[in-house]
Amino acid sequence: MKLTVLGAGCWGLTLAWLLSGNFEDITIWGREQDLSDDLKINKHTTKPLEVQLDKKVEITSDLSEAIYNADIILSVIATSGTRDVCENLKKSGIRNSQILVNASKGIELPSLMRMSEVIKDVLPEQKLVILSGPTLAREVLAGKPTAACVACEDIETANFVQKAMNVADRFRLYTNTDVIGVELGGSLKNVIAIASGFAHEMGLGDNCSGALLTRGMAEIVRVSIQLGANPSTLYGLSGMGDLIATCSSPLSRNYTVGSMLAKGKKINDILSELGSVAEGVKTSKAICELAKKLDIEVPVSNAIYEAVYTDITPHELLSKLMNRKLKEEERYV
Repeated sequence: MKLTVLGAGCWGLTLAWLLSGNFEDITIWGREQDLSDDLKINKHTTKPLEVQLDKKVEITSDLSEAIYNADIILSVIATSGTRDVCENLKKSGIRNSQILVNASKGIELPSLMRMSEVIKDVLPEQKLVILSGPTLAREVLAGKPTAACVACEDIETANFVQKAMNVADRFRLYTNTDVIGVELGGSLKNVIAIASGFAHEMGLGDNCSGALLTRGMAEIVRVSIQLGANPSTLYGLSGMGDLIATCSSPLSRNYTVGSMLAKGKKINDILSELGSVAEGVKTSKAICELAKKLDIEVPVSNAIYEAVYTDITPHELLSKLMNRKLKEEERYV
């Protein structure tokens, strides 16, 4: 079988490395400016993180060549670039029988579409699977085990991808048919991860961290249910599992963004220093717009939106969150 990975960023390169033993042929596609000579010639890179790929991995900037005869096309493209890449996939002759697996976590602006909606908008007949879960790239590269889920409305397609991409002892995959829940859990938790990094940098303590994750999870569930998700999905790998991992680890790019915001750094300087995409930044805007549209309260996400896009101070944000009108804790059964 052949695997094609679209995107030569942290997670795309990590997945190509992780899955090299599962596929006879692997091709990585990236824009020419994103492909260093070291990567093309030596199958090695140190940016955005160090990866040594198997010699059999092909590297190309030719999309038609990359997807030719691929059984699975794994898209690890930033949210903002997904629509353009799908348009180019259509021009490059992607076949409906090829399975497109999306591994990017975010919401398109200004449309507020989930990635599956964006992809289906351009490629309506494409077989599509969503990959999501607690998958910090550096830990995966270190050989540490994790689990994730592959979601598709067609369970047979999900089963096929599960078997093809499961890696013994390292990468355990579960199937799910709740595409909405899997996507929203993986996307919205990035905003809460920024909040977690922010709180940690301020030295607010473990009690605050526990409260923040719980109230952040309540926001994720609140919005997702209104958009059609099964609440039980949000307490699975792509929701609670991913939330715990990204809110607890400085290896998370979104957590790092929050930490740097709490130091008083401006978002453009942070993203420049980071050198890679932190989807939670744009998702903070998306969830606030979604919540307004749905008439739902999302105070933690609103606070992060203000931290990213305004000059509010960390202590002003904390005061706003802690001194809101008292209310009953909601329950989801």
